[in-house]
Formats: sequence, structure tokens, C-alpha cells
Amino acid sequence: MVNRKLKMATKRERLPPWFRTTLPSGELQKRFNETKETVKENTLHTVCQEARCPNIHECWAAKDATFMVAGKECTRGCRFCAVGTIKTPPPLDEDEPANLADAISTMGLHHAVITVVNRDDLEDSGADHYKKCLIAVREKCPDVTLELLSSDLAGDFDDLEHLLSDLGLEVFAHNVECVPRLDKTVRDHRASFSQSISILEEAKRLRPDILTKSSIMVGLGETDDEVDEALLMLRQAGVDLVTIGQYLAPSSRHLPVDRFPEPSQYDKWSETCDELGFLGNACGPLVRSSYRAGELLAKASASIRTDKE
Repeated sequence: MVNRKLKMATKRERLPPWFRTTLPSGELQKRFNETKETVKENTLHTVCQEARCPNIHECWAAKDATFMVAGKECTRGCRFCAVGTIKTPPPLDEDEPANLADAISTMGLHHAVITVVNRDDLEDSGADHYKKCLIAVREKCPDVTLELLSSDLAGDFDDLEHLLSDLGLEVFAHNVECVPRLDKTVRDHRASFSQSISILEEAKRLRPDILTKSSIMVGLGETDDEVDEALLMLRQAGVDLVTIGQYLAPSSRHLPVDRFPEPSQYDKWSETCDELGFLGNACGPLVRSSYRAGELLAKASASIRTDKE
């Protein structure tokens, strides 16, 4: 028998009152429009747009954006994601690294998050292209701190080593997305919690100087205890930073929302993160993996400096 909670959504869920957000106005609206125009002029894709992030106005008004490289469509079909799916994507854009670097320079960012679509059609899963993009940004913007929200590279440690070798990078992020029990329901069959966590663990082994980061969505059918267990597994894998946020169904074709944990529960998860020893965490209904990423990095870096003194 099919569990009704796991059927695709047929209607929009009514959001709780704590999901109210305000749109920017005045100077903030002007900054938002400038960011939007810069993205358009450089023919860039942002996860802010493609994944319909609820924080797009807040972040873009603050001159903070998360860019998506290697295309705007993914070779995987996870049941939670708003990004389009395609079996055979177009060839990689050779101008993308330069365009990305120019955009980040024009925007005057202090911290840039570069995320990617899965490219299972490529022999190296796109690792070399991701690296070229990051190198181009580092050369053009040497003072910008960089965060890569990577795919799992099909679990290939050799591709991961190529990507991270001699790469100027502050944060390597990869999202486990959900608790292990829900892998088959939520994620594409080529993805899994175990594969994701192995990539995070190997990244830390290869580059202990880089902070590692992951994210969990709630509202997909997990229990509070399962979230605690997933956090423990992430910390045991050496993950330094973590975010937890509410899943929202992008459309009626996606998985329905199972529940809306109250803000007080996110406070409890934040306390658990502190107790487990994460260097930084962001937990809240509207939190996404790249939400206030620069601020999270700054706090973690300050904590590291304090411990060394």
C-alpha cells in the first residue's frame, strides 16, 4: 500500500505564520535590481532563481548570490528539487569561468558560493569545469572567499582529488539533503547519504585546511531523532558547518510537505549542533544551504582563530 504522505503533492500547503517575509524597498530594492541585471548581462545561472529560493530578495539586496555552473539543468531527478532535469545536457560553456569571474568582480562580493548541477554525462562528472570556474574567480577576485557547493561526483575520489588539488577554496560543501531512511524516496537513485558523507569525509582528508559543510531539509517524513542521528553522522565525518531548513514543494509534481517543525525545534537542533562541536550552524524554517554563507564562514574562522590563541 502506498503511504499517502509519500504521494506527489496535489495542492499547495498553507504556510505557517512564521514564513512571512518582507520584500526590499528603496535602496535595498535598487541593490536587488543591480544584482539581477549583473546576473542577466553575464548570462549566468543562479541557484537563487533556479531553485526558487525564498531568501532571494534578502540575499540579492545584500549583494550576495549563489551561482550555478555547468548548466541550468541537472542529469538527476531528485523529487524535491526545482532545478530542471535533462538526460543529455548541452556542452559546457567554455566562457563560463570568465563570465562568472567578471560578474563576481562587478558585484563586489566578499564571499561567493558556487554551486553546480550534476553532470553524470561527463567522464569526470564536471570536476575539471568546476575547478576552472573557481580558479578564474580566484585570479580575478583574490580577496573574495570562495565556497563550492559540489555534486557528489558520482562518488569518485580521483575526480574529487583533481578538483581540490591546489585549489584556493575556503569551504567545500555537499548536501546530504535528507536523513538516510528517506534516500530512496527523496533523492535520485544515483545519490545516497552514504555516498554523500563519504565525499565529505574524503574532502576533509584531502584538504584538512578547508572547512566542510552540509545541509539537511526537514518536512519530508523524518523524525526529530533521525535529524539528531544524521547530525551526529555528519560530525563524525569531520563536517564543520551545517544548515537545517524547511522543505517546500516547488510544484504539485514534487514530494508533498510532511510537516512544518516550529521555530523552537530549530533552536533545539542548533543547540545539538553546538553540543556536537560543529564550528557553525544555521537552523530555521527559511534557511537554505547557502543562506548567509559568508557570515557562517566568518564566525567559524573567528572561532578557529580564538582556539589557536
